[in-house]
Amino acid sequence: MPARFVHLHVHSEYSLSDSTIRIKGLVKRCAQLDQPSVALTDRNNLFALVKFYRAAEGAGIKPVMGADISIADGDEPASTLTLLCRDHDGYLSLSRLLTRAWMEGHRTDGVVVRPDWLRDCNAGLFAIAGRHGPAARLLAGGRDDLARQWYTQWREVFDERLFLQLTRCGFDDEAVHNALALQVSSDLSLPVIAGNDVRFLDADGFDAHEARVCISTGRVLDDPRRPKLYTREQYFKTADAMAALFDDVPDAIDNTLALAQRCNLELRLQCLDLGVVGCTGQRPSLEVALQGFHLFVMGFVLCFKLRT
Repeated sequence: MPARFVHLHVHSEYSLSDSTIRIKGLVKRCAQLDQPSVALTDRNNLFALVKFYRAAEGAGIKPVMGADISIADGDEPASTLTLLCRDHDGYLSLSRLLTRAWMEGHRTDGVVVRPDWLRDCNAGLFAIAGRHGPAARLLAGGRDDLARQWYTQWREVFDERLFLQLTRCGFDDEAVHNALALQVSSDLSLPVIAGNDVRFLDADGFDAHEARVCISTGRVLDDPRRPKLYTREQYFKTADAMAALFDDVPDAIDNTLALAQRCNLELRLQCLDLGVVGCTGQRPSLEVALQGFHLFVMGFVLCFKLRT
C-alpha cells in the first residue's frame, strides 16, 4: 500500500546547530521506508539545495525544497514559518527573502525576514504555521484574539497556500496549540498537516543530537539550567507510525502527500543560461554584468599591486 504520509518539516546538518541528519542518510532512509517524497526545510538557508535535489532524484524520491524562516517585525521575538517552493517562482521568492534577510535582517539573535517582505514576495510559496509560528507565540502570551487575527490576515495573503501544522512530539504546549489550530482550520477552512519536526533519523539518535546542541550553545549535557528544546520523538518516523499518531485527524496525514504533490520545483543543474547578447531586452543585465566584471578585474589588479 502506498505511503499516505510525507515528512514536510525536516532539518539537516546544514541547519548547523539543531540537526544531525546528513543528506545521503536522509534520502536512504526515505527510500528504505518507501516514502515517495520528503521536504528539506533547513533554518534560514538553502545551503543543501543542490546536494539534496541530486541525491533525491537519483534515488527516485521527489525532493521538496523549502526553509524554516525566522520572521519578526522590529525588535519583537522571532517566530518560525516554514516555506515550501511550489515551483520555480517559489524558489526565486524564497531565495530573495533569504538573501534580503542575510543582507538587511541581521540581529543579535540571528537573521530575520520582515513580515512586509513576505507580503510582497510570496509568489509560488506555500506557508506552514506550526507551534513556533507567530500565532503560536501570541497564543502562548494569552492573546488568543490576536492569534486568530494573525491567521485571518495571512489567509488573505496566501489564500489556499497557507497550512497549519499539528505536532505530537511531547512538548507541553502542543495540546493547546493543536486545539487552536484545529478550531481555526474549521473557522477559516485552512488545511492542517501532521509534522514531526524531524532533527535526527533514528529513535536512539536523541542523545547525539543533544550533544551537538550543547556544543553549539556552549553548555554541558548535565546542566540543570539547560533549556530542553527537543524531545526523543523528533526522529524520522514511518508513515504508519505517523498515521497511528494522528488517527483521530486523518486529513492531517493525507494532506501531507497532497501538498508534496503540489510542489514541483525542477532545477536545471546542467544548463547554463547566459542570455542573448545584443538582444534589447538583455542590455541592462549585460551592462550590469560587464560593470561587475570590470570591478572584479580592477580589484584583482589592485590586490596584486599591494602585494608586490
